[in-house]
Amino acid sequence: MKTVKLFVVPILATSLMAVSCKSKKGTPIQKETGAKEISLPFSSKEYRTDEDFFRAKNIGKSPDLATAKKIAMNNAKSELASNIQTVIKKVTDQYTNQRTVGNKQEYENKFEELSREVTNLTIANIRVKDEKVFQEQDGSYSYWVAIEAEKKSIFDNIDQKISNDSKLKLDYDKKKFEEIFNGEMKKLAQEQGGN
Repeated sequence: MKTVKLFVVPILATSLMAVSCKSKKGTPIQKETGAKEISLPFSSKEYRTDEDFFRAKNIGKSPDLATAKKIAMNNAKSELASNIQTVIKKVTDQYTNQRTVGNKQEYENKFEELSREVTNLTIANIRVKDEKVFQEQDGSYSYWVAIEAEKKSIFDNIDQKISNDSKLKLDYDKKKFEEIFNGEMKKLAQEQGGN
């Protein structure tokens, strides 16, 4: 009987420790600090940039719904434009470093100008992927929007602009440029958790 009790005591003690440790690890932060976790709209993978689409989401708040929509759309477009220009800049830098380009500075300046044109064209033709409207307790509105631009469309616009520019066209290797562009899209998708 004593040996059974001695054997049961360590098992019981181990079980209690495991339960107490488990409950400590599982204690949500809100119980400790009073903070609440907030789930943001459009946070899932389908709303993040991936290898085929540039995506952005943002919010606008205003007592007027139309103004809330404008704010959200402008914020989302700014974020999308920034991502597009960043990728194009990285592609241009890598491309000009890998190629022997006559006047490198002039080539990079022309690409910068071209990237602004393509970005403006893209932003004018973005697609709204999803939207949500919330009315706050004070009667104001929170408007969430998720937008996207297709990578292929952006690349095709760049390719067309380069092909129409006699100076850029001289040092242009479409296959190499597209390879670098796809690589940068993949990196951006990984950074944003889209892939």
